[in-house]
Amino acid sequence: MKTLKQMDRGALSDALDHAGQRTTPQREMVFSILLDERNHPTADEVYTRTKSRMPTISMATVYNCLEALVTCGLVKQVNIEREPTRYCPNLSPHAHFHCRETGRVYDVPVPEGMMKDLVKVLPGNYSADSVELVFRGHLEKGKTK
Repeated sequence: MKTLKQMDRGALSDALDHAGQRTTPQREMVFSILLDERNHPTADEVYTRTKSRMPTISMATVYNCLEALVTCGLVKQVNIEREPTRYCPNLSPHAHFHCRETGRVYDVPVPEGMMKDLVKVLPGNYSADSVELVFRGHLEKGKTK
């Protein structure tokens, strides 16, 4: 069974402590799953991957773990149209690309400051707490990733 690196374990423990929650083996495992393969899995996909490493875990526990990771700021929810919520451990400012053909979601780096510049286009006295930028499309024919 693969475990969290000491640095990731420390970040998990600190973030959960700060949120008034405790570290559990299940939370460690779910966080490890998200860090191992950063492909924006759904809760069902996280459950399947976790179940193979921790056979006694339930779907409800996976949902609770994901909620705890989101609440303490270690994971972001990614919502694409009417699809199930996906989970992203990349906390740096970035956008997402959703491939309509495969359904996959990819991180897209953005130039430093771009997200802050986007907030400046808001009208009047509005302010934004966050910016979510999603590109939708497909791989162009004859091109490779």
